Amino acid sequence: MTKIEVFTAPGCGKCGKAKDELAAIVDRLGGEKFEWREVNILQEMDYAIELGVLSTPSIAINGELVFTALPSAKQLLQALENSMEGVS
Repeated sequence: MTKIEVFTAPGCGKCGKAKDELAAIVDRLGGEKFEWREVNILQEMDYAIELGVLSTPSIAINGELVFTALPSAKQLLQALENSMEGVS
């Protein structure tokens, strides 16, 4: 199972778009293959810093920071497809 984390902050306008795009892509690829959660960087600041999150929205896949800004839908789809390779 692929673990996805979307790092957000209150007042982040692009964060909602990131969550919506992620939800649509996860559904398209098969939602049961993914586990994702929203991480509020103000509530989990130490964890966000540990991963290197400096801005929102940021996206981590399987505990690795992959995007430090809002990716295009194509970039996000490619990253998720890559994360699924070899995973059953």
